[in-house]
Amino acid sequence: MNTSTRVLLWSVLTLVLLFSVWHFWPSPVMEWEKGVLCPAIPVQTSPSRSSPWLHGDFMITALADYDIRARVLSREEYGSGKESDISPVDFALGWGRMSDSFVLEKLDISQGHRWYKWKPKGLMPIPRKEIEESSANVHILPANDAVWDTIDDVYEGSVVHMTGYLVKVTSDGGWHWVSSTRRNDTGDGACEVFWVESLTVENPES
Repeated sequence: MNTSTRVLLWSVLTLVLLFSVWHFWPSPVMEWEKGVLCPAIPVQTSPSRSSPWLHGDFMITALADYDIRARVLSREEYGSGKESDISPVDFALGWGRMSDSFVLEKLDISQGHRWYKWKPKGLMPIPRKEIEESSANVHILPANDAVWDTIDDVYEGSVVHMTGYLVKVTSDGGWHWVSSTRRNDTGDGACEVFWVESLTVENPES
């Protein structure tokens, strides 16, 4: 093996190692004292935007104005599938007692394949119905560069305040993605598809 080949090989191996460390290094988790962080339920009102709008290859229609302040129970990034072209990340969000560390430490929470799942570690800390109605998986559609940039500051445990629209998204070939407009539904179709126009993040002081 000549010198140039050896240098190239080591360069490739270094890049693979750096990517692996970046990709698999665990993200920080924001820790809070016990207590309800986000007592208010999300506010949903009739859409203030009446006309659909184009975003790249997608047509977007507002179904409702939406304002939510919630704790991030989990976050999952996506890079494949048509949905990822407009929604790079999902936040599993909790409000009410689903924003309380006392409750959350008694639940296993996970995300994958655009779903959010939970299960109790032992006895149910609060009623199942309350968990279902005080948490949701939310597909985040950043409306502008400011939202894109702020997403990098959102971790598991962060408190986020977001405003924008719950939307229906359509594209060529009959493809569509429609938001839930209820907080008490579960299963397929229960996720919010959220066009986010403003995003602020609260993390605990270190």
